[in-house]
Amino acid sequence: MVFEEKGIPNGEPEDEEEEEEEEDMVDPLDTVRDKCAQAEHCIHTRAKLEDCESRVGSKSETAEDCTEELFDFLHARDHCHPETDTSLILSLSLAELSKQLKGGTLTPEAVFHSYVEKTLEVNRRLNCCTEVLLESWDQLEDIGSHKDGLLYGVPVSIKENIGYKGHDSTCGVICKLDLPATGDSVLVEVLKRQGAIPFVKTNVPQSLLSYDCGNPIYGLTLNPHNPQKTPGGSSGGEGALIGGGGSVLGMGSDIGGSIRIPSSFCGICGFKPTANRLSSRGASSCSRGQKSVLSSFGPMARDVDGLALCMQALLCDHMFRLDPTVPPIPFNQQVYQRSKPLRIGYYENDGYAMPSPSMGRALRETKALLESAGHTLVPFSLPRLSYAMHELVLRGFSGDGCATMLSNLKGGPVDPSLRVQIIPYGLPRTVKKILSILIKPIFPRIGASMESLCGASSVQDLWRQHADVEDYMHEVMAEWRRCELDVLLCPMMGPAYNHNYPGKLTSAVSYTIMYNLLNFPAGVVPVSKVTAEDEEELRHYKGNYGDLWDKLYRKAVTGGEGLPVAVQCVALPWQDELCLRFMREVERLFREKKK
Repeated sequence: MVFEEKGIPNGEPEDEEEEEEEEDMVDPLDTVRDKCAQAEHCIHTRAKLEDCESRVGSKSETAEDCTEELFDFLHARDHCHPETDTSLILSLSLAELSKQLKGGTLTPEAVFHSYVEKTLEVNRRLNCCTEVLLESWDQLEDIGSHKDGLLYGVPVSIKENIGYKGHDSTCGVICKLDLPATGDSVLVEVLKRQGAIPFVKTNVPQSLLSYDCGNPIYGLTLNPHNPQKTPGGSSGGEGALIGGGGSVLGMGSDIGGSIRIPSSFCGICGFKPTANRLSSRGASSCSRGQKSVLSSFGPMARDVDGLALCMQALLCDHMFRLDPTVPPIPFNQQVYQRSKPLRIGYYENDGYAMPSPSMGRALRETKALLESAGHTLVPFSLPRLSYAMHELVLRGFSGDGCATMLSNLKGGPVDPSLRVQIIPYGLPRTVKKILSILIKPIFPRIGASMESLCGASSVQDLWRQHADVEDYMHEVMAEWRRCELDVLLCPMMGPAYNHNYPGKLTSAVSYTIMYNLLNFPAGVVPVSKVTAEDEEELRHYKGNYGDLWDKLYRKAVTGGEGLPVAVQCVALPWQDELCLRFMREVERLFREKKK
């Protein structure tokens, strides 16, 4: 079933002849399944039309009817089972929910129906979901055989690009429509083995290479705290759904901050593990083969313990057997539970993109709390950050001259949120170089970025770039060792941007994408909210460069009073449990501060 899209007109409903059946012979769930099948068939039929505007711009009212039927079915079920306390179920953390499911205090059926109903409600407001996975109802019927699983009975939402048998993983691009997965991805298989119930797919930005969240197929997703703001991306549907209360646990992917940014914008916790700590087998991508900046799959949840429980469940023998390329390293609970003081590096401004006032304040407040708790805080800075952003990140992403990304956008409309971002991508290499020469004297950062979009000039040049990435990783780790750090505290992008600004501000991802380049595990924890004082200070924001990007940034985050603000926690490669332990410490200190 595909949900009704906000801002996209519905098509005219087709006349249907209803078969006469005796009312006591009709199963409401079967009716829902039939309606959903009809809706999906209708949408896929439309998606095959030659006119792309028609393919993505018209929706059958059958899809909306299907949503309403499912909503009514769940309401009817609640009336039949008034003992179900939906509000209590939805208020529980993942750890508490799991404990009550295993103890029998709650049934998987009650939990599942509560979350499906809440998801439908949240989606009506935010357009954060792409389809309900109707197979989850069948899995629910057989859930008793997985009672020993660490996630027994837990409904889980999954990002649209994560493969689920029989369903598309479009990444928001037309060329991937009508290519349903022939089998479950490894992550989905392991989630099911651990007793979790993947029940809904969530929206993404077109191509996944953006931190907005809109595409021509499923429409625009809104922020749960303010509909005028983006939920972030590319795991934006996940952030919006969890932040809006419609899911307790979700799975996302992160190639430049795509888990961390929506987690920050939506006020939840998110974790990007070391690349290949979790399997990516069976997931869809628009940048497959790019190796300079690595992608990771990871969990998103309301609290850090939820992230850790998910990692513990996924890092099991079943995943290691399904994907032997994943190092067989189980979750180290002992490291996660440690409480000894840490030696923590920190920086407030990376020198490339000046943080917003609320970002800087959140960092300073977190630093003060950590110091008062007995941890040692040490100033730290990433060496040669401008070089790393231009020569390693941007040139690596554009190694093929942006040809792969552009090829995925052929045959269909480009979403408004991505349009500005890709304008320079399609320019001839010579034009990019000329523009770079002209722009650099006036706007050095923008000019250098334009030159980087030329990509590699040859295979030899690409290999040299890969070697430079390795050298830079060791340079950063040498500085880390010199400072004798355990972990690193740094600002996290935020608050949530106004719609359509992320495509104009790729510069701001320096705070997140560096840890994809370095392959360091990183996670975010919400610690504060934007204040009126932050907004007043923002009026005087000049940035580090005073260029067009700095001016756009001030406009992007204006109007954020009351929105969540987070900090970012980082560790060295394969020290994922230590990173989570640091995140849990930050979370604990702010919870105690509120008491």
